[in-house]
Amino acid sequence: MSSQTQRVLVTWAFSLLSWWTSAGEAGVIIHGTRVVYPAEQQEVVVRLENRGNRPALVQTWLDSGDRHSTPATALTPISVSPPIFRIEPGQQQALRLRYTGEPLTEARERLFWLNVLEVPPRAVDAAQNNQIQLSFRTRLRVFLRPPALPYPVERAASKLQWTLVPHERGFALQVTNPTPYHVSLGPVMLLSAGKRFSKAPSQAADDSLLLPAGDVKRFVLPTLQQRPHGAAQVEFTSISDFGARVRHVAGLSHTSGG
Repeated sequence: MSSQTQRVLVTWAFSLLSWWTSAGEAGVIIHGTRVVYPAEQQEVVVRLENRGNRPALVQTWLDSGDRHSTPATALTPISVSPPIFRIEPGQQQALRLRYTGEPLTEARERLFWLNVLEVPPRAVDAAQNNQIQLSFRTRLRVFLRPPALPYPVERAASKLQWTLVPHERGFALQVTNPTPYHVSLGPVMLLSAGKRFSKAPSQAADDSLLLPAGDVKRFVLPTLQQRPHGAAQVEFTSISDFGARVRHVAGLSHTSGG
C-alpha cells in the first residue's frame, strides 16, 4: 500500500470517528438532570443504567469546572465510587458521592461537575479493517449545598433582581442573583405594551443558563430598540432541583442609562 493511500485511509478513519462521536448516542444514561448534595449528608447516590445492547466500561470523576480535567488532575472535596467499572446491558450501577468534610468558607452553594466517561466495545469496519474506539462523556452539575441557608431554594428565583440597561445592540435585561443558591434559567423575555421581546438564542442545546450565587448576567433583547413606555415585566423560567420548569413573572427593579 502506498504512503498516499495510507494517508487517505487515516484521514477517512478520523473523519468517520468524528462523525460517529457527534452523531452516535451513549448507551449508559444518568438518572436525573442534576445532583443536589446537602453537605450534612454522609453520601448521595446517583444511578446509571446501560440501555445499550453491549457492555460498557465506565470511568467517573468530579471536577470544579474545567471540562478538560482528568481523574488525575481534578481536585474536589467530593469523591465518587466506584471510579471505574463495567456495566452490562440492561443493568444499573449506583455511584456513591461522598463529601470529604472540607470546611465551607461561604454560606452559599458550590458547583462541581460529575463526569461519566463511557467506552463501548471497539467497532470494526469490515471494509477497511480499521478499529475505531468511540467514547461518550457526560458532565452533570453537582450542587454542594451548605446547611442552614436563610430560606428554601424554592424562593431563590423570586428574589432575582431585573434591570433594563442600554446595550450596543439596543437594550438588555440585566439579572442579579443576590441569593446563596445557583439558579438555572430557561427562556427569558420582556413584556411591554402587549409585546414580547425575547433574549437572543444561546448556544446551549437546551437554551438554559446557570446563574451562580452572587453573579450578574445580561440577556440581549435584539428586537427592542427603544425604551418601553409605561410598565414592563419580565417573564422567565427557572429549573428546579428535580428538573421541572417553573414560570415566573417579575417587575423591573429600576432602569439605568439610555
